[in-house]
Formats: sequence, structure tokens, C-alpha cells
Amino acid sequence: MVTDFTWMIGGPQGSGVETAANIFSQVFSKMGYQIFGKREYYSNIKGEHSYFAVRVSEKQIRSSIKGTNMLIAFDAETIFRHADDVLENGIIIYDSTLENVKVSDVITFDNDFKERLGNLLKSKNKEDTVKGILELASENGTSIHSVSFRSLLAELSEKLENPRIKNMSRMFNVLGVSLSLGLLMIPSEKLTESVNSIFSKKKSIAEMNVSAANFAYNYATAKFENIELKFEEKEIEENTLLLQGYYGTALGKIIAGCRFQSYYPITPATDESNFLETNEILEINEDRPGSTLVIQTEDEISAIGMAIGSSLTGVRSATCTSGPGFVLMIECLSWAGINEVPVVITFYQRSGPSTGLPTRHGQDDLLCAINSGVGEFPRIVYASGNVLDSFYDTTQVFNYADVFQVPVIHMMDKFIASSVTTCQRFDETKVNIDRGKLLDEISSDNYRRFEHTTDGLSPRSKLGLENGIFWNTGDESDIQGHISEDPVNRIQMMDKRQSRLDYILEKIPESEQIIKHSEGDFCIVSWGSTQGPVLDAIEMLKNEGISIGFVEVKLLQPFPKELLKKLFSNSKTIIDIEANYTGQLGSLIRQNLEKDPDYYILKFTGRPMTCTELYDTLKKIVNGTAEKREVLTYGA
Repeated sequence: MVTDFTWMIGGPQGSGVETAANIFSQVFSKMGYQIFGKREYYSNIKGEHSYFAVRVSEKQIRSSIKGTNMLIAFDAETIFRHADDVLENGIIIYDSTLENVKVSDVITFDNDFKERLGNLLKSKNKEDTVKGILELASENGTSIHSVSFRSLLAELSEKLENPRIKNMSRMFNVLGVSLSLGLLMIPSEKLTESVNSIFSKKKSIAEMNVSAANFAYNYATAKFENIELKFEEKEIEENTLLLQGYYGTALGKIIAGCRFQSYYPITPATDESNFLETNEILEINEDRPGSTLVIQTEDEISAIGMAIGSSLTGVRSATCTSGPGFVLMIECLSWAGINEVPVVITFYQRSGPSTGLPTRHGQDDLLCAINSGVGEFPRIVYASGNVLDSFYDTTQVFNYADVFQVPVIHMMDKFIASSVTTCQRFDETKVNIDRGKLLDEISSDNYRRFEHTTDGLSPRSKLGLENGIFWNTGDESDIQGHISEDPVNRIQMMDKRQSRLDYILEKIPESEQIIKHSEGDFCIVSWGSTQGPVLDAIEMLKNEGISIGFVEVKLLQPFPKELLKKLFSNSKTIIDIEANYTGQLGSLIRQNLEKDPDYYILKFTGRPMTCTELYDTLKKIVNGTAEKREVLTYGA
């Protein structure tokens, strides 16, 4: 029987939940298991609820499931929010001092949730306390283990003769993960290795946390009843990495030769730029010299302006943002469009409108990326479906920007950015760099930056080349860049730029425009980070003899309508799956193919899709019991 186990830890924002989850993930990765973890948190620096769920399996996994097998809670809110989500025969480890905390005592609850929780407990004749919700979980088959985290710290403090430890509540996270690993009887040396790895830059802190980890581990093995579940060590798959989601684009930029990135801090895009700042100088191949200069600007307008200016010097340049930041970039995006400037915008989507759900997931901004700007100009909008794809796609989008001389908007999102996953090691030997018509020298003193050519692409000069003088303006211009309002010139320039859209579809290989994952009479069409949950759900259905097709659209502008039409030709039922309210890809299909998807599966709660949600809904569609528009709601 294949192991498939989900572990969750929760606590107040700033209490080390992510650190504990990283320790747990590393332990099982070192044991040869596949990992998929997701972090959820409020738009609050400290105090609001934060939790991290880590799924562990022997087989490849690309998404989360509904529910958890083990819950670690060192605050009342975690128990109230997630206790009823523990699966049958699951386990809860909680701080025993919380039992008498009432629902009304948790000041971080919003009124809607508080009312729903109160009604649930009342309907089950349970008191509105942690004890009440735990009784309900116990009746549902959950094994309950209590421990006083503060008492453990006091004992450890006395043992180590270190009075400071007993008051270090921030160590609750290490205690929680260690208690769970002890209960699961995981080899203790794996725990020690992982704790040392996580705190490797702070030796004294590492030693203290190793002591706490071993103490809690031994407590669990001695005090808690053994469970039947056993995790045997597996052979670690060759060239496998455990990665944070945003590593893919960051490392892709370094390998692609991006040497300038500007940004203004915004969730969830900031993590990528912070990673680049931390790793500005890496050893790379000799033909890609230099490091990536990363600059935090005063706002997003400055960020894209600096990236465009850097690109004009001939340097591969990018900026990184989320929805509200992208909107501020639109005027400069249009400037890049009319001046045919290659620049990459990495767009980490979250839930809108406006600031919406600032730290939550969404695919709300597809049509914004495609349609934003003043006037009409070509751009490429390209989407990645997972961490591994994002690395190779990042190297490609720089080629697209250079070759076609257009701004490229690379669509990512919070689901990918906040995930922790095992994937194959990136292979930089597969990365090819194509700078397009970038000139190293100009022989004539009559350089025409926007000269008309048969393919609509003009040779591009780096700033500072001899004889390479040209002009840039936000106004329409002639072939040398001088402002022109001549109607004939206007037609020629618009034709020149817009013809690029057909040229892009012609030159980008079909395999890079759309991926056909599987075939079937029922065919899913989707884009971006829904890829993982969709593939996992399809595999679950395949195990029951149900075949579902899946077409993933990566190139979203210009839209590959003829290719998509061909891929749909053998499918009777089209199912659009997206993390937004209106089915934005569906509207592109309707616009370009004059065909409406037969079903929509949508989620817009700010929580990522799970494969089990999709499995249940797809099965309803196959059985003919689904609505045309199915809305997914799972997630705390």
C-alpha cells in the first residue's frame, strides 16, 4: 500500500510554523519520500493564524489533499480551525494548557467564523471550548495527545542548567515537530540533521534547538502510545531537490543571464527578489559572466522604469511584482511596447480585486496581463505550472523578449511561490541563450533602430555603441526614433509591431505553447498552477478506470487558437479549471474559438485547489450530476 500522509502545524504568525514545516519536510526528504507542502498565512506581521501542511508520499505528488492525518497545535486557534479537518484515525498533538480556552477568547477570529464554529459546537451538544472541539474530534476517530509545551521547556531548562530556555516560547515549533516525529518513530538522527541544517548559520541556536528536539522526541517515544503507521527509509531518487517554490524563477534568471532585477516589496513576489539578493554572486559558466544586480526601488513605477533602462543598455533585465504593483507598471509597459524593448515582468498573482486577499492564492490577473496598457502593442503572456517548469520557462521568456523585442509577462502565483516540493535538479546544460538581433557593433553612421524588415524585427543596438545613436519616445516615431504623426508612417509602424503576434505563434514551437498531458472524451483545459492538482486528480480517476484528457495552455498571448482547436478535436466535453471567479481562460476560448467550455470548475476563496476536490467534482461531471459551474470551497 502506498504511503500518503499529511502533517499540519499551526500557530500565531511569527511563531516559527514555517521553520517547523521545513524541518519536517527535510526529514522525510532525507528518507527518500516525495514532498508537497503549502503555507497559509494572514496579511499580518505577527499574531494572526498561520499554518503549514506537508504531504508525504512514496509516489510523485504535486498538490495537497482535503484533510490532514496529524495536526500539531500550540495555540487554541489552530485547534478550533483544523480539528474537524483531521481524517479518520488521525492524530492531534496539542498544548494541554489550552483546554479551557473559549471560542470567544480568541480575539483573532472574525465574526463569521466565530458564528459558524459556535453553531457547529452547539449542534453537537459540545461546550464552546478547546475541550469541546477535541471531544468532537475524538468521537470522529481522532487520537488525542496532550502535552504542556511550557513544562517541557522548564524540564529542559533545568536539565541544561539554562534558565533562559523555560521562557522561550518560540521553541514551541521545534518541540511540536519533534513530538510528532517521535510518535511516528522516525530515526532521531534525521531530526538532528535537519535541525542543524535549518539553523546552520547560528551555531549556538542550532545546539539549543537540537537539545530541545531530542528532548521532545524522547518524551514522545516514552509517553505516547505507538501507532501502527511505519515509515521505512527509501532509496533517494537521483538528482532530487527539495525546493521553495520561488527558487525556480530566481535560479532561472541567474542561469539565463539576467543581470539586473528591480522590485518594490509586495507579497508573494518579494521572496524571489530576496533570494536573488542573498545569492547575487554564484559560480556560473564562463560564457555568462557577472552577477545579478538587485535593486529595491521606491515604488513599482520606478522598478519597471529601471528595468527598461537597463534593458536599453543591452543587459537582460527583469522586474518582479504582484497584481497591485503590476497595475502601477502599466504606463511603462506601454512605453516598452512602442519602443520594442525586451523586458521580463515576473507576475506572482494573488487574490484581488485591489489588495483583496494580500497573502492568498488566485489566478485573477490573466486578462489584466493580456489587456493592460495604453493603446495596442504586442506582448507575450506566458504561464508556468510548477517549480520545475518555472526554471526552464524563465530561461525561455528571456529568449522570447530578446528575439521578438517585446515585453514578456511571466505568470506565476502564490500557490507556487509558497509551496515546498521535491523535484528534479535543474539542468543548466539544457538552457540555450538567444539574444536575437542584438548588435555588438554598427558599421554605418546611419543607424535606424526601428527600420522596417521582412520579419518585422529591427536590429537592436546597445547604448554606447559607436554609430549607434537612436531616440526613444513615448510618442509614435519614425525609423530613427524621431517623433512622427504622419499617417502613412503610423500605419507602417503599427503593422510592423502588430505583425509580431503572428510571427511569435509561427516561431515558438507548439510544444512550448500548449502541453497535452493526456487524452479523453472529457478534456480539462487549464493554465498555471492548477497543473499539479489536475494531474493528481486525473491519476486518482485513472486508478478507477476513468480517463480524462488534459490540455495545459502556456502561451496565453498571443493566443494559440488554431493549435488549441486541433487539440480539442477529439474531445466531446471541455472542462475549464481555474482559480478565479469568471473563468478567464474560458473567456479567451469563447473569444478565439467561438466555443464555450461545457463545464467550469472554479475556486476563488484564496486557498489553493486540492486534488481531492477536483477528483470529487470531475467524477460528478463524468457521472452527469454536476452543474455547469462548480465552485470549490475547501480550506480554512
